Amino acid sequence: MLVLTGYALIAAKFAVGILTLIVQINIMGKGNLAPSSAFDQVQNYVLGAIIGGVIYNDAIGLIKFTLVLLIWTILVLLVRFASTHYAFVKRNIDGSPVVLIEKGDILIEECLRHGIGANDLHLKLRMNNVSEIRQVRRAILEQNGQLTVIPYGTQTVRYPLIVDGRIDTGILEIMDRSEEWLRETVRDYGYDVSELFMAEWVHDRLEVYPYPK
Repeated sequence: MLVLTGYALIAAKFAVGILTLIVQINIMGKGNLAPSSAFDQVQNYVLGAIIGGVIYNDAIGLIKFTLVLLIWTILVLLVRFASTHYAFVKRNIDGSPVVLIEKGDILIEECLRHGIGANDLHLKLRMNNVSEIRQVRRAILEQNGQLTVIPYGTQTVRYPLIVDGRIDTGILEIMDRSEEWLRETVRDYGYDVSELFMAEWVHDRLEVYPYPK
């Protein structure tokens, strides 16, 4: 039986780590290359920590290292499956967009609830080229921690009301609309919510993208 030691073991672990990363990207898509949610970022951090923390540890052999990566990949797949098929899982893992500024007023309680201090808010506004808060019609904290700023005089950001055949209740709350209103609007287009890959509200009308039949 071939026993790898020293640099040969490190090289083998590197190869397995890269192979695992390629497999995850091919199975789960390229979303974690440009993280759009908290889970995407956690997935990258944990995978990097596993590879970085184990690769130079001679006490952990190649088989144990491979099993650890396999277990992590299975866990990620299970979480992604659950978040795709169960709205409450996705909502608890990824969260929903949160309004931090409404019509030039800072919603301080929302800022504090989501760990956004005054300095953080000012930094995010400056990164969006905003110098005065009263210029902001609405500022929304996205699931990935980025701030979307809608100044006065611009159109509302395009937000998907339906994703993967499920209603995003967080977006409806931001728009101050009800699920009943959305379901009726979708029926006017001749569809059911479950038949839509995505639907978004743009320029006071609903744009629908149904699944192929």
